[in-house]
Amino acid sequence: MTVKMQIDIARYSKLISPKNTGHNEEKEEKLLERCPPGHEGTKLVDKPATIIDVSGTIIAWYLPDALTETTQKEIRAATDLLGPSLEKSVKTDGNWRYNQEWFKQGSENVGSTPGCINLSLAWFQQGHENLSDPEVSTSLKGPSSENILKAIARPAAITSAALRVMHPQQYFAGLRALSHLGDKALSKELPQMPETLQYWASVFNSLSIISNRETPNHRDHLSIPECFDILTTVGNYSNAWMSMPSLQLEFRIVRHGVDGGEGDRIAWAWYMRDSVHIYAGVPSCGWAMVEGHILTTV
Repeated sequence: MTVKMQIDIARYSKLISPKNTGHNEEKEEKLLERCPPGHEGTKLVDKPATIIDVSGTIIAWYLPDALTETTQKEIRAATDLLGPSLEKSVKTDGNWRYNQEWFKQGSENVGSTPGCINLSLAWFQQGHENLSDPEVSTSLKGPSSENILKAIARPAAITSAALRVMHPQQYFAGLRALSHLGDKALSKELPQMPETLQYWASVFNSLSIISNRETPNHRDHLSIPECFDILTTVGNYSNAWMSMPSLQLEFRIVRHGVDGGEGDRIAWAWYMRDSVHIYAGVPSCGWAMVEGHILTTV
């Protein structure tokens, strides 16, 4: 089904500054008044849907139960392989993404190790975007890096294939970025990057693996506004919802958060860092439009 919104997502994105993390509720209320979604209250979405704005731009796709049991098992196995790194990622204080108060052990303490790590073949240190060459992320620098890349390969290819349908321009922009990145990695002899590229099976350049964490409402400023991130979730959880309060939407399972649910929860978030595309010399791909997609309105 198609959910039509009255918001203009391109104009909305221009109102958001990099300093707007989505945590200031007073500012969010004012922004909601300025850019209302067009319906009263929170709308619950629990069927496959595309969310489009007033101009025909596709804001989001929602595809529940899209992953086969085999793919879910592969995601679980790959996450378990990264258990030691996940455990080390949790801190007693600091950024909420790694703060222990947001994590909990899965069912009966036998679920996946709580934590949050980033896998990327081109990662800039904070504050050094486009001031230096990117590096392979720390989680892919160890002796297990090849095994990790092979473990995530099939789920990576599946999400890439989905993006080819959802946003073809973004898909090909991702391919170009990887190609140009490979050329730079060879010419500048960037450590481990050529080897990592051999096994990196996604058109996205970054993956966040999140295990057993509740997520507050927030904005991700490292992503490209007109590009899709792809979030996949697996586990034996219940009563978990993803909320987008800026659109007044909740999805069973752009500022978003995930309410805590009972059970074991794993989320993989694939995204493209704009700084990597800039470094690779790849221009913006533009927004995904309804034109070219067959959508059914209900």
